[in-house]
Amino acid sequence: MLRDLLIKEGAVKRGHFVLTSGKESEYYADIKDACAKPEILREIVNEISKKIDGDAVAGVELGAVPIVVAVAYSESIPYFIIRKEAKHGLKKIIIGNISKGSKIDLIEDVVTTGGSVMRAIEILRNEGMEVNKVITVIDREEGGKELLSRSGVELVSLLKIKEIL
Repeated sequence: MLRDLLIKEGAVKRGHFVLTSGKESEYYADIKDACAKPEILREIVNEISKKIDGDAVAGVELGAVPIVVAVAYSESIPYFIIRKEAKHGLKKIIIGNISKGSKIDLIEDVVTTGGSVMRAIEILRNEGMEVNKVITVIDREEGGKELLSRSGVELVSLLKIKEIL
């Protein structure tokens, strides 16, 4: 169902792209725009909710934000947003009320090399939170699973990129 919705939406674009990891790619999985459609966000939330076993969920700005908020609302659990950098105001890198010892499931829209989520995991762990699982909509299968595994983190994907291409 989710696969079909993403294909119908044209969520995977062809062309020349530079990814967050710095890698170049001939395709781009655009979950950010796809999530703007209620039926797609609803399906993503339904699928992710089946995989949640943490006390809270977290995600890195920007792509994971709508998914994290919707999952937290659906499951009635707290959420955290990890900023890419500390900004104005309180200059916080984590948005949300930190609760040391909480078990966090990290949510991501797309995982490529795993670098962005590893940074988020380190930030959360440094604040005393336990992170052992990352749930992603799409795993591009470019080393993210292996990187996370070396840090004791399981990568759970709703889809692998080869299932959509």
